[in-house]
Amino acid sequence: MSSSADSAPALPDTRRWAWLPPVGSAAYYALLAVVGMLLLGPLGGITAAFMNFSIGFYVGGQVLAGILGSVVTYGYGSEGKHGANYIQTAAASVAGMMAMSTLIQAMVWMGMPAVPFWQMVIYMLCIGMMGAGIGMLYTPILVERMQLTFPSGLAVANILRALTDPVLLRQSVSRLFGGMAVGAIGGWASAKVAVLGVVELSTSTFGAGLIVGARVGIPALTGGLLFWALTPYFIGIGWLQPDEPFRKIAFLIALGMILGAALIDLALILWRAVHRLRAVPAAEAAHVPAEQLGRAGGPRASMPRLLAWVGVWTLATIAAGMSFFDEPLGYMVLVVGLVYVFALVNGISVGLTDQNPISSAFVVTVLILAGVGLKDPLLGLMAAMVVFVSSSVAGDMQQDRSTGWRLGSNRTLQFRFQVAGLLLGAVLAVLVAQLFMTAYPVLKLDQTAMPASEAPAQWTSAMTYKFVGVLRSLTEPKAFQTTAILVGVGIGFVSELLRKLIKQHAGYQRFARSGRKGFVADFCLDALLLPSPYASSFGGFVNLPTSAWFAAGGIASSLINSLRPRAEPAGKDLPEDMSSTSLVGGGLIAGDALAALGLGLAGLAALF
Repeated sequence: MSSSADSAPALPDTRRWAWLPPVGSAAYYALLAVVGMLLLGPLGGITAAFMNFSIGFYVGGQVLAGILGSVVTYGYGSEGKHGANYIQTAAASVAGMMAMSTLIQAMVWMGMPAVPFWQMVIYMLCIGMMGAGIGMLYTPILVERMQLTFPSGLAVANILRALTDPVLLRQSVSRLFGGMAVGAIGGWASAKVAVLGVVELSTSTFGAGLIVGARVGIPALTGGLLFWALTPYFIGIGWLQPDEPFRKIAFLIALGMILGAALIDLALILWRAVHRLRAVPAAEAAHVPAEQLGRAGGPRASMPRLLAWVGVWTLATIAAGMSFFDEPLGYMVLVVGLVYVFALVNGISVGLTDQNPISSAFVVTVLILAGVGLKDPLLGLMAAMVVFVSSSVAGDMQQDRSTGWRLGSNRTLQFRFQVAGLLLGAVLAVLVAQLFMTAYPVLKLDQTAMPASEAPAQWTSAMTYKFVGVLRSLTEPKAFQTTAILVGVGIGFVSELLRKLIKQHAGYQRFARSGRKGFVADFCLDALLLPSPYASSFGGFVNLPTSAWFAAGGIASSLINSLRPRAEPAGKDLPEDMSSTSLVGGGLIAGDALAALGLGLAGLAALF
C-alpha cells in the first residue's frame, strides 16, 4: 500500500501528560491498536452480531468507537483527534466483520456441511482485504474528487473535533454508559422475568428505534400490521399455509419494495454523481491540503502498491472459493466483477444518503447467478458472500476515509489500521457465530421452515431469513414467489417515485419548513401516508412484537427531540449522532448484547 515513511516535519507535542507515549512512536500506535482492536472492536462486534441475530440489521460502531476512543486520546490535546480516528477505523473494521457472522448462521439453516474453522477465516479474510483495497481505490474519486458528504463520516469528524471539550466528552460518555447499564439490566430481566418475556421486551430493539426515530419506526410497525392482517388472504390464495408466519411471504414482497425503491434512488444517485463530478473542476478537487492526501506526518500513499494489493487479494479470493467450496471459476470471476461495481455504486449511495444497501447487493447477486444458470443454493451463498462482505468493508473504508480526509489524518496509516482490524475481525466473526449459536441453539433452527407458533420471540434473525429464503428459491422455485417480488417492486417503485416528486417540489419544501403545520404534515407523510419503502419493508422481515418495540423506541426518540429546547448554547451545536437519544440508544443495544453474551456464557459454563 505504501512506501517507507518520508521525512516530514516533526509533529507538535500536544500531550497533556508527559507519561503518554509520544505521537508517532511505536508505543503510541500500539496503544491505538490495542484499544481499537482488542477493546472497542470486539465490543462493537458483539453488539453488531447480536443485532443481526436478534433483529436482522446492525448499526455501525463508528460513533461509539469515536467517543470512547476520544477518552483514550484526550490526553493528546488537539492531536488526539487523529489517534481517535485510527482507533475508530480499526474498531469499525473488527465490528463490521463480526456482523458478517449472520452468513455462517445462514449456512447452518441451509444444512451446509460444517466448514473447517481455518478455511472460513481465510475466505472471509481474503474477501475483506480485497474489499478494503477496492474501497480505498475509489476514495480519490468519491471522497476527494467528488467530495461526497458521507453523513456518518462527517458526524464522526465533528464528534472527534468536539470531544476535545472535557465537559462534552463527559456528558457523551455518561449517556453511552448509562444506556449500556439499562440495556444490560433489561436484557437480563427479559430472560429471567416471566412477565417481560410475555411482552417480548427487547431493549436493543427499543434502542435501535431511539436511533432511527418515528419516521422509520412507525412505518415499520404499520408495515408489519398490514402484512399480519393480510395473512388470511395469503392463505386463501395459496401463498401461505396455515400456521406459517406471515413473513414467509412478506419478506419477498418487502425485498421487492426495497429493490423498487432502489431503482429510483440508484438512478438519482448516478445522475447526481455525474453532475457532481462535472461540477467540481479537477484542479479544484486536487487542491487540498497535503496532510489530507496523507503526505504529512506519516508515510506517503502509493497507487502501484495499492493496485498490487487489490490484484493479489482478488486472485486469493477466487482461489479460496474454488479450493474450499468447489465454486466454478466462472461464478467466482462474475461475483468478483460485481464487487467492483457495487463498491462504487454502494459507495456513492453511502456518500449521498448514508445508506449501504448490502442486502440488496446480495439479493441482486443471487438473481444474477440464477440468471446464468446457478441452481445450487450452497454455491450461491458462498459466491454471493463475496459481494456482501466486500460491499460492507468497502463502504466502511470510504466512510472512515471521509472522516480522515476532513481531519487531515494520514491515508496510509488509516488503511493499515483498517487492515489490522479486518485480520482480527475475520477470526472473531467465525468465533462469535459459533459462540452465539452454541449458547442459544434456537439460532440454528431454520425459521423459513418453521410454523408461526414456534417462531422464537427474541431471535428474529431477519437478515438470515432474507438470505436463506432467496437462496431456497433456486431449488424450490414457485411462480407466486416471483409474483410477490414483482408486486413489491411495483409498490416500492411507485411509492418512492411519488415521495421524490412531492418532497423535491419547491412549494412543498417551503410549506414543510414554514412552521408547525408544515412539520406535522411532513411527519404524517413520512410516517403514515406515504412512508419510505425502506422503512415499511422492515415489518415484512421480522415478527410483529419486534416491529412494535422498534416503533416504540422511534416514537419516544421523536417526542424527546421535538419537545427539547431548540436553542443550544453557543459553540455546542452537535451532530445528530451525538443527540441524547442516539447515544442512549447505542448504549441500550450494547448493553443488551453484553447481557445476552453473559447469559450465554453462563449457560455454557453450567454444562461443564
